[in-house]
Amino acid sequence: MKQINAYIHHCRSTNVLDALQKAGYKNVALLDVKGTLKPLNETELAFTSEARVVISEVLIVLFCKVHQVEKVTQIIRENAYIGNNTSGWIYVAPVEQTIEIKRPPKP
Repeated sequence: MKQINAYIHHCRSTNVLDALQKAGYKNVALLDVKGTLKPLNETELAFTSEARVVISEVLIVLFCKVHQVEKVTQIIRENAYIGNNTSGWIYVAPVEQTIEIKRPPKP
């Protein structure tokens, strides 16, 4: 199993989520994060004393089987692209173990 983390611009998050869901990936998490992608315009800039210049981004997190990684990353790349050199980043990491959360058996 693999974990996919994709950092993308907010303006593309709906397109990416729709494409992933259409392809059958339902358990997708979207988190608002601050990052250092190149801002698309002045309204994306935010200034903090700690991080200097950052913008609001979306972190998309999902888990898939090893043979699905190429398909998932292709969907994200095609739908997150905004026309500049770097439209975000995708990280793929191994998952050592998955544990289902369910009611424990009665003693």
